[in-house]
Amino acid sequence: MNTMENLEKQLICPICLEMFTKPVVILPCQHNLCRKCANDVFQASNPYLPTRGGSLASGGRFRCPSCRHEVVLDRHGVYGLQRNLLVENIIDMFKQESSSSKPAPERKEETPMCDVHEEEKINIYCVTHSVPTCSMCKVFGAHKDCEVAPITSIYQTKKTELNDGIAMMVGNNDRMQGIISQLEEACRAIEENGRRQKTLVCEKFDHLYTVLEGKKREMSQKVTTEQEEKVNYIRGLTRKYGDHLEESCKIVEMGIQTMEEQEMALFLQNTTPVLKKIAEASSTAHLDKVERGYENMDHYNVNFKKASTALRSIDFIQDDEDEDEEDEDAEAGTEEGDGAQTIAGGDTAVTATSVQPSASPQMNSSVSAAKSAAST
Repeated sequence: MNTMENLEKQLICPICLEMFTKPVVILPCQHNLCRKCANDVFQASNPYLPTRGGSLASGGRFRCPSCRHEVVLDRHGVYGLQRNLLVENIIDMFKQESSSSKPAPERKEETPMCDVHEEEKINIYCVTHSVPTCSMCKVFGAHKDCEVAPITSIYQTKKTELNDGIAMMVGNNDRMQGIISQLEEACRAIEENGRRQKTLVCEKFDHLYTVLEGKKREMSQKVTTEQEEKVNYIRGLTRKYGDHLEESCKIVEMGIQTMEEQEMALFLQNTTPVLKKIAEASSTAHLDKVERGYENMDHYNVNFKKASTALRSIDFIQDDEDEDEEDEDAEAGTEEGDGAQTIAGGDTAVTATSVQPSASPQMNSSVSAAKSAAST
């Protein structure tokens, strides 16, 4: 019997928590579902897709309730999933073996009883305290002064409220998936901009390779450091949104399981905590937002000196300081004949101008600006 019990556990659907009902479909992740349960999960994940005959008529996607793998359906919907005939045959043999060994026990539908009046069934709903109770509690018990309502009307109201909450969570999950895609795109943009900026810096240093070889590596590392800081921040934010999305999906599954409950009193007992979790998970105020232009790396402009002694203090300068020095160089160029040369490439420009040897304060200001940008 231990073998049969273990086999029965393997034949339980993770949605309805009962033995698989044929037809049984196998997902791409190799997990199995009743096709009816797969259709229910699919409809809950795609509430706005058109339906035909109670089932979705076009392709869409949902997540496996066992491993969270995303299942993408074709235009046939869940009816396009392959049936697992092996599992269906095992179910048939298991039922035959079970029926031959012992009679199947009659399943009795449990009706919840009042905790105070153990002989009374729960048949009304206390609106004041938002709990189902029995008639004796209304007449003699703790709810005699409370407002009550028929359990059927409250059942329909709460079920509609839960259904709306699930639909809202599904919409929020879709929007969160869009934010995650934008964050991933921001990571790629930061990496691309960082590579482009390092290339421009290296092109300038190649003209002064003998003197500036060591400095080139140092400045390139600064670009790489900020790039990694920004990418790590974006990836960390992506993980936070992903964790929030996963938690939201779990709440949606909990809501779907609650919707499956046919007994009204049990349904009402389980609805309040689920709705509370939905309200908490709907808020994304605790998640950071990336500021516009955060992925830009254009502040790494380079200003070269002619003299070898001044070259040893070169560092990235900020845009406003670059404009001031360009004006000074333009005036000095009329006397010295050395104007500013600018090489434009992509979204940025690397400038080579004559500046004073006291460029070290610019290093501190640019590093502070980079740290400030990373912290945002």
